[in-house]
Amino acid sequence: MTHEHHRREHAKELRAKLRPYLPYFIIAALVLWGVLDLLLFHDRVDPSLQAIEDSGTLVIATVPGPTTYYEGREGPTGYEYELTKALANDLGVEAEYRLFSSVPDVLLALKEGRAHIAAAGLTVTPAREALYAFSPSYQSVKEIVVCRRGGPRLKKLTDLADTELVVPAGTSYAERLAELREKSLAEKAEFITWRESNETTEALFAQIADDEIGCTVADTPIFKVNRRLYPELRAALDLTPQREIAWAYAKEAVVLGAYLEEWFAKKKKAGLIERLDHRFFDYFPEFDYVDISRFRRDIEEKLPDYRGDLEDAADRYGLPWHLLAAISYQESRWNPSARSPTGVRGFMMLTLATAEEVGVEDRLDPEESIEGGAKYFAELIDRIPEDVKGTDRYWFALAAYNMGMGHLYDARLLAERRGLNKSSWTDLREVLPLLMDPKYYKSLRHGYARGREAQRYVSQVRSYLHILEGVI
Repeated sequence: MTHEHHRREHAKELRAKLRPYLPYFIIAALVLWGVLDLLLFHDRVDPSLQAIEDSGTLVIATVPGPTTYYEGREGPTGYEYELTKALANDLGVEAEYRLFSSVPDVLLALKEGRAHIAAAGLTVTPAREALYAFSPSYQSVKEIVVCRRGGPRLKKLTDLADTELVVPAGTSYAERLAELREKSLAEKAEFITWRESNETTEALFAQIADDEIGCTVADTPIFKVNRRLYPELRAALDLTPQREIAWAYAKEAVVLGAYLEEWFAKKKKAGLIERLDHRFFDYFPEFDYVDISRFRRDIEEKLPDYRGDLEDAADRYGLPWHLLAAISYQESRWNPSARSPTGVRGFMMLTLATAEEVGVEDRLDPEESIEGGAKYFAELIDRIPEDVKGTDRYWFALAAYNMGMGHLYDARLLAERRGLNKSSWTDLREVLPLLMDPKYYKSLRHGYARGREAQRYVSQVRSYLHILEGVI
């Protein structure tokens, strides 16, 4: 009997033994396939507008970050979050956010059908337009080279050939650098070299500040938001002219695209884009390297002595302690002995009348001053009309803290007269300087006020708040 014959006989016996179990193998295979299908495909979405409306859910892919989506004091917030949330509200559906670690991952999720919209501060590029459709643009930005103060002095693009440059992998920055390198090679000029990293732009900023890498590339709004966290950063060179930022969606979702065209036109006309621009990017005062550097130093050297009192007082009056710390820094630079020629003094720079009102006996006692300032600010918030919502209540109260509640009411009336939203800080701040103009203040109950000073005051406190929330 040959070896081949033995092999066939053995195979026959094995099949006979396994035959009774065949149905179980089939069932097991089907179950395994079902599990794989659930794991790999359960999060797929139909990209059409009709499917979004039928399902009651708009799925948005984004990356967490200060210019996109992050957890704020009252829950999720961020430019992309607020804008996409407005879209979902107008569609009458819920917004579901799927967070990814990088822009390439966001675009991959869209390509694989795991999101209806990619909203992550996406630059519209030819390479991306070949794969995705884009909404109307809602921002114009420049891509700039960001380096450390005292780092390389860049005057032209060819200077980048001698610069250590690190950019996030798979981004429009890398695309642009590749274009520039091809151009350099064609012209037989010095070509740019760079390294791609899996780190985010914000992480690369930190490495530049710590002098671990040379430079990176970023959009102007991202740089503007982060330079207060890292005052060592500077804009060294423009890499591109203005480029458009938009949402990406599937090319086959034609009806969704038409809806977005109309929706953005309406929202721009209604002022939503302008309000979001101010809320997230434009409220900062002019960047002051010396002031921001001193503030960062004071956070390390002065704040620890008062943090406990600030946290305790904030907790008692339902305030964010970071906000109370920002107010006190703007008032006294965390100096409990601070005095002003106008008579205000102490850590929170209380007037004598305010101190008596809130029960502060010694304005130069930092614990008493913090307690009194927190109580007074909480009372101001309570006096803000109920039609003012969310964090705008803080900004209204800050303006009142600076110029008085009566002048704040006057500003609301003036905003209403000019056809603006008296309940929106973005609109109210526009009219504050008019409180200094007799053409306007003569018709107001409380008359003249230093409205421009109040405008700057709120911006400065918000700037300090932004830094505190970023570093603590």
